[in-house]
Amino acid sequence: MHFDTLDNSRSPQTAPLLHPWKSVLLDAECGGQWVVAGDVDGDGEAEIISAQNVNDADIHYTSAVAAQRLDGSLLWRWGSPNLGRRTWHHDVACQIYDWDGDGCQEVILCTQGELVELDGATGRERRRFPIPEEATDCLVFCDLSGNGHPGDVLVKDRYRNIYAYNQQGDLLWHVHEPGGYKTAHQPLVVDIDNDGRDEIMAGYALLNPDGDVRWVYTSEAVDIGRGHLDCCRVYRPGTKPADVQLVLTCCGANAIVMLNGDGQAIWEITGEHYESVDVGRVLPGSTDPQLVVDIDHVAAAGPVYVFSGEGEHLGRLMTDYARHHVLLDWDLDGLDEIFVGDSCGIYSGQGERIFTLQLPT
Repeated sequence: MHFDTLDNSRSPQTAPLLHPWKSVLLDAECGGQWVVAGDVDGDGEAEIISAQNVNDADIHYTSAVAAQRLDGSLLWRWGSPNLGRRTWHHDVACQIYDWDGDGCQEVILCTQGELVELDGATGRERRRFPIPEEATDCLVFCDLSGNGHPGDVLVKDRYRNIYAYNQQGDLLWHVHEPGGYKTAHQPLVVDIDNDGRDEIMAGYALLNPDGDVRWVYTSEAVDIGRGHLDCCRVYRPGTKPADVQLVLTCCGANAIVMLNGDGQAIWEITGEHYESVDVGRVLPGSTDPQLVVDIDHVAAAGPVYVFSGEGEHLGRLMTDYARHHVLLDWDLDGLDEIFVGDSCGIYSGQGERIFTLQLPT
């Protein structure tokens, strides 16, 4: 391995502290820990959109939203204040997106039994249309018709059903347990055959734009009947399916797998509860990207592993908890650093903490 580093709460910390550029206290009435950012009012500066959610036995929906400027002032509120919780342990169906392609951002959310579109600048409700009551787990935009703009939308319940709607709110299709397996936490859309229409990695099955099953991942090494697909990312795009490479993690089956666009396994690694995957160039000396993935359900530890595209284990960073991480080229040298949210640490490609984000108290 290129590195094997321990950085937890007992490790001495000498990395420089980075103090916040801005600090925004989230709206107490409608704000929550689910946060997305974007320029919703067209002033050239990002706003903070935060949301609350109602959760009942892992079935959840967006109940309130607050839009705030970077100085903390309120732009608008929507929904039922304090009906839901501010915390979360899952995706919350609330996104910023220019759905109609007019250059202005909307805020789109799934509340109980309905998809709602809000004007980004004012929070005014532009429209809503019915969806199944529990299909409020997340929302993903895609281009199923080949119009050149992702104007269709996918919604789903927690693990069993996925639905596709066009921009007018017409149901295009519904698939129950794609390929006979549970859905992924969030479907991945990718034009696998380069025909201008998106396919959907809905779980262990890749769906065609019309919802038909294109292929199902099968394996003798990975028991995909246990659990569900946790995460899927495009590792390598291509002009034909055989050239595309997809990396996925398997909850319950404890595996990370690389497939080609025809669903054939290139490599499979088992033995850990691999979770979220980032794809980027972390290590010097290679033009190919690496895979950065966290390991969950490890007693008193939060490992982050780095793999090559061929499945070689290149590095390990041991933190206290590593479920939330992202890659960013902090120093603009063309290589990504690893940010781990729980430790507030930015780590080099050698697993060394180079900065710590100082949070306000």
